[in-house]
Amino acid sequence: MSPEAVAMLDRVVADLKARGAELGALRPGLQAPDFALPDQQGRTLSLYETLARGPVVLLFYRGEWCPYCCAQLRAMQLALPQLTAAGARLVAVSPELPDHSLSMAERNALDFDILSDRGAMVARSYGLVYRVPDAMRDFYRDRGVDLGIRHGCPPGQPWHLSIPATYLLAPSGIVRFASIDADYTQRPEPQSLVDLLHDRVPAH
Repeated sequence: MSPEAVAMLDRVVADLKARGAELGALRPGLQAPDFALPDQQGRTLSLYETLARGPVVLLFYRGEWCPYCCAQLRAMQLALPQLTAAGARLVAVSPELPDHSLSMAERNALDFDILSDRGAMVARSYGLVYRVPDAMRDFYRDRGVDLGIRHGCPPGQPWHLSIPATYLLAPSGIVRFASIDADYTQRPEPQSLVDLLHDRVPAH
């Protein structure tokens, strides 16, 4: 990217942080809202039905087009055997349509649930959604990333994204760990979640 583009994206992140965009997000100790969303195969997954079988690592990511999201999900795939051995299930959510969820899973060889949160309604209930500034919208559109189309939104509507977030939920639905950062380049290490599963979250 050009220095001007990097500076613009840095300004967007700095503005989100200055406005406290992260402060309204769901935090440890609170009850996670339930939801039911389609996965990459079109099957509906219910959060609390999944929690009935054990802890859940819940990721909110921006989309298939985001290299940082792809890197995080590939890293989580590598940690999947450890997460599964600790009794947890891994679930990732983005506002993209199911076709993009399927493409994300296939291109990155992901063997866990990739859910489509059309309209970012679930992300909104977790306090993660922000409106994409015009400069950022134009930057993505110029590079062939039309979030309106990817999200299935009517033409002319403002674009919205969710702040990347990683949650560790106990079977009760209580948030035991949350990593929320408006700086989309920052994601928690998968090993830290494996360690937390052993230290903090009971299997039942």
